[in-house]
Amino acid sequence: MALKVYADRMSQPSRAVLIFCKINGIDFEEIRVDVLKNQQFSPEYKAINPMHQVPAIVDGRFKLFESHAILIYICSAFPGVASHWYPGDLSKRAKIHSVLDWHHSNLRRGSAGLVFNTILAHNDAHHAYPQVVNQAEGILMKSLNKLETFWLKDGRFLVGSSQPSIADISLVCEIMQLQLLSEKECERILSPFKKVVEWIEDTKKATAPHFDEVHGILFRAQKRIRTESGKDELKSKL
Repeated sequence: MALKVYADRMSQPSRAVLIFCKINGIDFEEIRVDVLKNQQFSPEYKAINPMHQVPAIVDGRFKLFESHAILIYICSAFPGVASHWYPGDLSKRAKIHSVLDWHHSNLRRGSAGLVFNTILAHNDAHHAYPQVVNQAEGILMKSLNKLETFWLKDGRFLVGSSQPSIADISLVCEIMQLQLLSEKECERILSPFKKVVEWIEDTKKATAPHFDEVHGILFRAQKRIRTESGKDELKSKL
């Protein structure tokens, strides 16, 4: 029985799991859970993930949610996954866990908070408050600086590795959500961090062609949002 992956490709953690399964040749069935349609609150999905979030997996009778835990499980449960994704060496694993724990408390808070409060909030009957946006951007910029000066200081990939781990794919998918911002804003945020930009490109190449394929929905949303923003800006000048 194939692994079932419940995901929404607009979700950063969902994309990380999907790309990882594809790049490692995992036999799986992708089942879409449309978050914008609140499908994560259905009784059927609640039985899989009572936290109402994506992604989640079902492997036989085993159910699991939280993307970091899912990535670790797949590395451990499925043969054929290259060792660089989740090395057997305990010290290397511990460093990967350290990055993943840091991710949720820092980079994700900044990136997801900024995107939601500048883009998605306007499409979801919420209001964006300047102080909330500023706080999220501050967290994001500090997180990008830590990536630049600490996590990437010793190698092409996180924690000094020469090949990507599950931490790389998870964090890069997080940063890709910034593509929903305007091109100018995205450039302003990322351009000061040269190592980060190179690392993003290296991770894309290491996971090609699956990286761009899974991010297709994000790129289409980016085009739509930027087109609408351009129209609004033009109207304001008329």
